Amino acid sequence: MLLLDQALKIYIKTTFCYNQDVPILGLDWARLHFVENEGMAFGITFGWEYGKLLLSIFRILMVSALIWYIRLLVQADAPTGFLHSVGLITAGALGNILDSAFYGLIFTASPYHDCIPAEFSAIGEGYGTFLHGKVVDMLYFPITWIHMPDWLPWIGGEEYLFFSPIFNIADASITIGVLSILLFQRRFFSEGLSHHPEGDIEPVVEEAEIIEEPGTEKPPAEEGEAKSNPS
Repeated sequence: MLLLDQALKIYIKTTFCYNQDVPILGLDWARLHFVENEGMAFGITFGWEYGKLLLSIFRILMVSALIWYIRLLVQADAPTGFLHSVGLITAGALGNILDSAFYGLIFTASPYHDCIPAEFSAIGEGYGTFLHGKVVDMLYFPITWIHMPDWLPWIGGEEYLFFSPIFNIADASITIGVLSILLFQRRFFSEGLSHHPEGDIEPVVEEAEIIEEPGTEKPPAEEGEAKSNPS
């Protein structure tokens, strides 16, 4: 997912003009539409001076924690489905970190009004500084316009585009990983992990199910035999 994300971003960044829009397989509702954002997934942004820097630092800390968590999951032999879900989240977060950290250093700017695709630049001579790069988005699925009934208060008679965000493969990877955990991996949180350093799991023996070794069975007590009194 990380390789696909970066390959598509670099292709879009270096071949598309800003806001260029191309149908995918000739479909009107599936398009490649090049935009950039300075914030979180799906174009969410912070409107203050140090928001971008804090967001980048937060992403780095989050990915570091996720990589450490994956290491623990592997050591504890966690369920494969849960491990893959956390891996998708980690890959998506790392994909957007690479944009924020390095794209400003290695790419020229993509002008809003002139159709000039970006180019690779010498490191440090790009459009931004370290941790201040812009995230490349391109996946756009304007599936349909929804007309609100006239009788609805405030929004009646208005039209809204169903699923208007423009996102990237990294965003999709994070979303799929989270949904997979919520829908299919909730059992993991209730059961947890039984991790033992030696890799062995201690057997659980019910009190009512004590299994004797062959040849050690005790003969049945004869009828009427007096039972010993512990006192």
